[in-house]
Amino acid sequence: MTPVFDTFQKQVSTSENESLLHLSLANTRARLRMTTLYYFAGIHGLLVTGTGNKVEDFGVGFYTKYGDGGVDLSPIADLMKSEVRELAKFLNVPESIIKAKPTDGLFGDDRSDEDQIGANYDELEWAMKEAEKGKTSADFSSREAEVFAIYKRLNKANQHKMNPIPVCIIPAEYK
Repeated sequence: MTPVFDTFQKQVSTSENESLLHLSLANTRARLRMTTLYYFAGIHGLLVTGTGNKVEDFGVGFYTKYGDGGVDLSPIADLMKSEVRELAKFLNVPESIIKAKPTDGLFGDDRSDEDQIGANYDELEWAMKEAEKGKTSADFSSREAEVFAIYKRLNKANQHKMNPIPVCIIPAEYK
């Protein structure tokens, strides 16, 4: 998809804000991937399956809206990352895959999800469970407090991905 992405990038305007530009282009890569998956699913009469786990999809929202988050079914979205690893072991997935550092590959470098988020999935899984118990940052010290704050910040910022799209209900008398 690199030639398609490169052509797209040449056709659109740039931004003075380098940080937002890089993120927008990275998300564009994810959306091009999804467009490609839907193309092949369409010509073969198939559905597109998601790969997000519970922490990614409903904890921190670490996916691209209408990119890797745009799927027809999501078989592991109710499993924590630790549970996905257990399932992978049961299915005899090679250990090298199970232990590989997760990465979205959207920036053209080797940064991992942990590099981008500031916490690994084991830490985020812990924070998600603690948040579900009603805990706050004040309940923790040092690294735990930092991870909990990362989790809460991303969870709040990415609610637009995790909740249904808001719909403006037009009263019948105005239709």
